[in-house]
Amino acid sequence: MMRWLTAILLLFANCIYAQHKQATISGKIVDEEDKPISGVSVTILGKQRGVISSDSGTFTIHVPAHQTISLIFTHTNYLSQQRNYYLNTNEQEYTHISLNHGKGQLAEVVIKNDPSRKEPGMITINPKLSHAIPSTTGGVEALIKTLVGSNNELTSQYNVRGGNYDENLVYINDFEVYRPYLISSGQQEGLSLINPELARKVNFYTGGFQSRYGDKMSSVLDIEYKKPVAFGGSAYTSLLEQGIHIEGVGFKNKLSFLIGARNKSNRNLLSSQPTVGAYLPAASDIQGQITYTLNNNWQIDLLGIYAVSRFTFNPESVKKTTSVFSPYFTANLGLDIYFEGQERDRYNTLLGGITIHQRINKNLAFKWIASRFSDREQEYFDIGAAYLFGNRDFDRQSSTFGEIINPMGAGYYQDYARNKLDIDVWSVAHKGFFEAGNHSVQWGVNWEQSTISDQLKQWQYRDSAGYSLPVQTDDNFNLYYNAHSAIRLNINKYSGYLQDSWRLRNKKSDFNITGGVRANYNDLNEEWLISPRIQMLYKPNKKQNIIYKAAAGLYQQPPFYRELRDYNGNVHTNIRAQKSMQAVIGFDYAFTGANDKPMRFTTEAYYKNMWNVIPYDIDNVKIRYLNNFTAKAYATGVEFRLYGELLKDAESWISLGFMRTRENLDNDFYYNYYNAAGELITSNSSDKIAADSTKINVGYVRRPSDRLITAGLFLQDYLTTNKNFRIYLNIIYGSNMPFNIPNSTKYRNGLTINPYIRADIGMSVLLLKERTKRRSHDPFRALESAWFSLEIFNIINRENTISYQLIRDFSNYTYAIPNRLTPRLVNFKLLTRF
Repeated sequence: MMRWLTAILLLFANCIYAQHKQATISGKIVDEEDKPISGVSVTILGKQRGVISSDSGTFTIHVPAHQTISLIFTHTNYLSQQRNYYLNTNEQEYTHISLNHGKGQLAEVVIKNDPSRKEPGMITINPKLSHAIPSTTGGVEALIKTLVGSNNELTSQYNVRGGNYDENLVYINDFEVYRPYLISSGQQEGLSLINPELARKVNFYTGGFQSRYGDKMSSVLDIEYKKPVAFGGSAYTSLLEQGIHIEGVGFKNKLSFLIGARNKSNRNLLSSQPTVGAYLPAASDIQGQITYTLNNNWQIDLLGIYAVSRFTFNPESVKKTTSVFSPYFTANLGLDIYFEGQERDRYNTLLGGITIHQRINKNLAFKWIASRFSDREQEYFDIGAAYLFGNRDFDRQSSTFGEIINPMGAGYYQDYARNKLDIDVWSVAHKGFFEAGNHSVQWGVNWEQSTISDQLKQWQYRDSAGYSLPVQTDDNFNLYYNAHSAIRLNINKYSGYLQDSWRLRNKKSDFNITGGVRANYNDLNEEWLISPRIQMLYKPNKKQNIIYKAAAGLYQQPPFYRELRDYNGNVHTNIRAQKSMQAVIGFDYAFTGANDKPMRFTTEAYYKNMWNVIPYDIDNVKIRYLNNFTAKAYATGVEFRLYGELLKDAESWISLGFMRTRENLDNDFYYNYYNAAGELITSNSSDKIAADSTKINVGYVRRPSDRLITAGLFLQDYLTTNKNFRIYLNIIYGSNMPFNIPNSTKYRNGLTINPYIRADIGMSVLLLKERTKRRSHDPFRALESAWFSLEIFNIINRENTISYQLIRDFSNYTYAIPNRLTPRLVNFKLLTRF
């Protein structure tokens, strides 16, 4: 009897002990957009009891240890998911669950919840794709270029619908940021101020944007950084860039923090360029955001960004080549340049801002915003160059292969600069939001003070075949170009807006109209600007997947630093704002493609009528305004885009645009002179005595950003049997563009840059299996994922042209030698998330 009792007691004790052999599984549940899902049921397979996810999507559940268990995640609006686990006693497992909407509701959710369908010209970009797209610059801007085109892979800047770089607005958390002003080539650029690892939402507007956005004429890039709800982070490294970010919460989830640091060096990329020399680029930044929630009505956001960029360059030599085809002769022309000297550039950027969110009630909310933006730039160079120009020998059997065998010109030039620029922008703003019935009202006022201190000292000396080519004289030294000035400006700008979004809905249709007005005044030129704008959306109930869009308004851009300077460095403070009237129409069609994959097709046609435009020339990325002229201009075109997934979770798109933009400079004319024989007088005429002349009015010419065709493709793909190996393709095509002879009226469209064609490919492999399938002693158990990528830039090895260098021969003829961009290059990248 005692033996049986002892056995029963031991069995009962073992059962009790086994019940205490437990482990813990916790995690976060999100949807396809990484938004937390509340109310998800988390149960153990075969058990009745479980837990429910919180409002932040988090959950914690205790499970038996030393046995295989399955957790079932269910929600009425999402597809159920099962995860298997095997844990040791007291082991704690953290998991990240992503649920997809149910099949029957997928198409409807995509159509209704996609925010880019709500406004004309609006494109929503997933910032996570910035690490997927193979690109030399990376970041959000690389994704934008596939939508609007590009002609330079070394810069993060972009042109939108015939505008230039200075016509693009960029906001981070409602704070406007600016790009460096003294940069003259893409190789000098450092990091973009936008850190995609910190971004939660990226909205890009190609035109027709609302009154709440500022006073520029082309586009808006609106970035909102994340507000974390749990601890996490990422780290990545490549041959071009490295970075890390950490996010988390504290003080009972009242405080959240977000910190990111990056470092970039384009040395490997720049060293592949035609110009041989010592490239020492270095750029780094640190960004941080802290959010503290006082209560349900008050919240404080702090944002800080500090970025440093250095560029040192000791050029040695370059060999440039171009082919000339004409009815008279064909030749392979070469230009050999041998340098001496150095370039040293520095760019420091600081942004600090605070936003106080105040919610009065569920219908009324305020924002109180204050910020300071600081920009410190320094451009120093002193580079001399001796050159030889002529026919290059391309006969591989010849002993002079690659050398210039028939000299046509020779000379020496020297570029010198000691330029400094300091810009400080202080800003205080208030924004309000009010909803009542079918109306949503927004308003805002802003005061901004800009202090600009600029010291410009730059000159160029040219000596062609022993003859100095002077334009100006400085201390008895003949200079081809000479700019020397110093200014200090204080500009106060006052702006405000008021807009109302009104929704009318009945059984037959759904109609949204947003009307608003924007006002701007600055005390530099004492100009008032009033800009009314309107947007309309129409969705027939019978065709829920089609939305028709239209927008129109006045878009005016007051001058800032760059528009005030002319070619010779003089500052003109009486420059008036550039003005445009814009109209946009289009439609958005969402549908289900093959294998029930969501697809969208959008198209927009636009027209811009512009006046009081300041014409400009552009060389690489440096914009020089001709502010002694004004012009009338227009831009018109149509854009088509198709978004979709070839395979699940593999977002791709293709973009195609057609555009024409022209300008007519006021009083742009020149004279043709004829000698007594009636022959046109040129630099090589024997008789240069003018007997007659004809006035030629130039009329409309192509603007520097004119490009008839723009196409872009971003493609993701993977094996249906193995999602852990992915391929990414980035293709950009742009037809030819004009290149203006600097400071010339007669030859404003004197040259043409050949079409830009660029193809980059990336291949990524997942190094770690799902965290739930790793053992507890796995050293990488804390990592959520790790991807290794191989990228090949410019896979077709095309020599794209960015600009031209003008060279004179012994007979005083001028030749244009193209400046090429980067050849094929390989990059490696490792990205981990935790």
